Amino acid sequence: MPIRTSAELVAGIIEVDTDIDLDPFIEGASTLVDTVCAVAGDGAFYTAPELELIERWLSAHFYTVRDPRSSAESAGVSSTYQSAVKVGFSTSHYGQIAMRLDRAGGLAALDALSSSSGEVAGAGKATIFWLGKDKRSVLGEENLG
Repeated sequence: MPIRTSAELVAGIIEVDTDIDLDPFIEGASTLVDTVCAVAGDGAFYTAPELELIERWLSAHFYTVRDPRSSAESAGVSSTYQSAVKVGFSTSHYGQIAMRLDRAGGLAALDALSSSSGEVAGAGKATIFWLGKDKRSVLGEENLG
């Protein structure tokens, strides 16, 4: 499917650094809208303008990963940023709006699935097995303190 939004429309809702290319964020949002939102109701659930809006807000959300929003500043000396070391659309206001615009709930369902356990949907948990000797047998009881 074609990309629905533009850099100009995204820049209309979020302050952007003109040195940062918005295309990668728009392409990512477009792909997600194609796979999660545009398929709702056999493609007839959303109008083209509604899909563009979801894509625009989702693009802004993806942009905040590259250029986090300041949520507090103190006389220009220190700043706090709207960011979290998590996946999920709820980590920015833009992602939250994109989920609200998605009436069918596909983005919210994906967000809940990927952030409910702190894991990415479809990814397995990493497990480590120690195949060596335990440290008691290597160090000896007297060295374990």
